[in-house]
Amino acid sequence: MRLILLLLFWITQPPKVEVLEKQQYKALVEKGYFVIDVRTPEEFEEGHIEGAKNINVKSEAFVTEIEKLSKSDTLLVYCRSGRRSLYAAQVMVSFGFQKIYDLEGGFLKWESE
Repeated sequence: MRLILLLLFWITQPPKVEVLEKQQYKALVEKGYFVIDVRTPEEFEEGHIEGAKNINVKSEAFVTEIEKLSKSDTLLVYCRSGRRSLYAAQVMVSFGFQKIYDLEGGFLKWESE
């Protein structure tokens, strides 16, 4: 019975987006997890996290592009300040992605210090 309750709890709890501080996020980047920059191509060209793939959340192709990704992979998202990436991550959760981490403060925070 306990196992059934735990399973039921896990199934009914939607995956959540976890917002990480720079050091925690950086550790996951260094482990080689897939990094998605959801800013515009122009912002991406001005600077980005090494190895990041640019998938513009404002683009009509955003959903098409994220659907190409594995829903079971751990994905790291970021934008300029954290607002667009949190929105993008929530959209991704609605499409069935399970492990999404957002960078607190976005690329601005990444470049600081």
